[in-house]
Amino acid sequence: QVQLVESGGGSVQAGGSLRLSCAASGDTESINVMGWFRQVPGKEREGVAVIYTGGGSLYYAHSVKGRFTISEDNAENTVYLQMNDLKPEDAAMYYCAAGFYASGLPPENGMDYWGKGTLVNISS
Repeated sequence: QVQLVESGGGSVQAGGSLRLSCAASGDTESINVMGWFRQVPGKEREGVAVIYTGGGSLYYAHSVKGRFTISEDNAENTVYLQMNDLKPEDAAMYYCAAGFYASGLPPENGMDYWGKGTLVNISS
């Protein structure tokens, strides 16, 4: 089992920045990908950004490319999501997720472990 704990959500004005963190613990050797998904009420959870651990590939949703950056601290088993130039449409509950996947941005059912989520509010 892998446990994921997110932090860093909050409220910010459009154009501002936030940094999310996700610390993984437990059987972290069983996963090869960590990342962030987001969900708004009435919509499906969508992948935002993932990183294949150990210095591997990064994948982003088209809507956040150039604005969001995912990174990792292997020693701390922590993944970060730096979100810049935030837009009102970025407001959502952001979930950290982890799993074992081949490549690319996994679908929701491609991830095995989930955090509880952290809320991001954007005011225009």
